[in-house]
Amino acid sequence: MQRLRFKRYIITGLLTFMPLWVTWLVFKFVVGLLAELGAPLVTALLGTLGFVAPHTANQLSQSWATYVLALLLTLLALYLLGFLANRVIGQRLLNTFDTLLQRIPLVQTIYGGTKKLMAVLQNKPSGVQRVVLVDFPRKGMKVVGFVTRVMTEEGTGREMAAVYIPTTPNPTGGYLEVVPVEELTPTDWTMDQAMAFIISGGAVAPDTLPAPPASLRAAPPEDRA
Repeated sequence: MQRLRFKRYIITGLLTFMPLWVTWLVFKFVVGLLAELGAPLVTALLGTLGFVAPHTANQLSQSWATYVLALLLTLLALYLLGFLANRVIGQRLLNTFDTLLQRIPLVQTIYGGTKKLMAVLQNKPSGVQRVVLVDFPRKGMKVVGFVTRVMTEEGTGREMAAVYIPTTPNPTGGYLEVVPVEELTPTDWTMDQAMAFIISGGAVAPDTLPAPPASLRAAPPEDRA
């Protein structure tokens, strides 16, 4: 009896801890990334402050203080960037910056591709549903994917969709597949619902899933005979 109770408590504790752990991993990844972006600026500021107030600079050089300062500076920079992007003068500055980056071959490819992906995911698609289900890694297994573009296949004229398939629980990594449009299973999910489904490992999900297109449904046994 004691052994069963001990086992039940361990399982209950594990199930209670898992959501907190996944949330912490995602939060730690995002916060760590933001702090890493601001770290060089903090180092430069502390180096300059060392000439004026060495004692203060030494106190702020502690790892936790540097981490917090880097995070705050990054958030402030993102806020100012968003503020400028919503102003006419800011848009002109960003357009000038974009033009400059387009003249650098490798940087232009990475920056331009990432910017287009962000713009595509923010805007509603036309003709094809944004959030879809795809057979991956084999037929019969479904994953959530985001349609980023629809192309036409030469020769056959088939519509082919570029589908980004994020991983769980960190959706910043994933796979890119080119899938015939007729093999996609459209959903009525929003981007927020899809991301919640991916990050939670499927725990946050609707009670039903959309049925695959009629062309992909298996024929009844009597029809196969």
